[in-house]
Amino acid sequence: MTNDSRSSAGTLAIVGGGNMGAALAGGLLAAGVVEASALAIVEVSAERRGVLTSMFPGVVIVPTVPACGSAVIAVKPPDVPAAARDAVAAGARRILSIAAGVTLRTIETACGDGVAVIRSMPNTPALVRQGASAIAAGASASDDDMQWAEHVLGSVGLVVRVPEAQLDAVTGLAGSGPAYLFLVAESLIDAGIAAGLPADVVDPLVRQLLVGSAALLAQGEPPADLRVKVTSPGGTTAAGLRVLGERDLHQAFVDAVAAATARSRELGAS
Repeated sequence: MTNDSRSSAGTLAIVGGGNMGAALAGGLLAAGVVEASALAIVEVSAERRGVLTSMFPGVVIVPTVPACGSAVIAVKPPDVPAAARDAVAAGARRILSIAAGVTLRTIETACGDGVAVIRSMPNTPALVRQGASAIAAGASASDDDMQWAEHVLGSVGLVVRVPEAQLDAVTGLAGSGPAYLFLVAESLIDAGIAAGLPADVVDPLVRQLLVGSAALLAQGEPPADLRVKVTSPGGTTAAGLRVLGERDLHQAFVDAVAAATARSRELGAS
């Protein structure tokens, strides 16, 4: 299929075919947000283009930005301005950036006047369509533009709107948060082994306790209420929670999010 057979105004280009770009493509197609014939993935690596071609039949996989009406910028942060300029030169009037630390001002300067720019912060669970993303509007982005961005990122998970000034905190919480939970999983696996359980028993138990606990949280009950329900006075859970309280685990998480937020601000200012 050639670009000539497509309506460029309706074409969405994902600029960057790495893990996150591919995850978005898969989510968009699975959710029916866009048809394969209206999607293009731009990837400079010939080897990666071959992989993407196998993953997404019917989607145009190209090394340079084709004619398009909108674009998702999914490249490394230093490459964002050039990718945004290329997308606008190809006709894009809406730009959604998922690059960490690259400000709206930087992207808008690259795009020029009259282009709707939205900046977002997705997290890695988007790879399995369970992401948590935040979006912030640029000066020219209308509510329709924000709804478009919500549809795009909504194909791989939850989306919330925030002012750009809050994106660093989103990065520190939801962007870095999966690593905190993976560390909890690592620690619980080590604890189970130290308590005398074999590794092949501990591993699936820990994975499932996190999956099951997440499912309970997803029902909407406050986390504090769930914790109280599972904690019998004077019981085993209370004994474990007492140790975590003595070590001030709560404050450690607060401090971790604060540190990650501060680092995000530093990176954005550099």
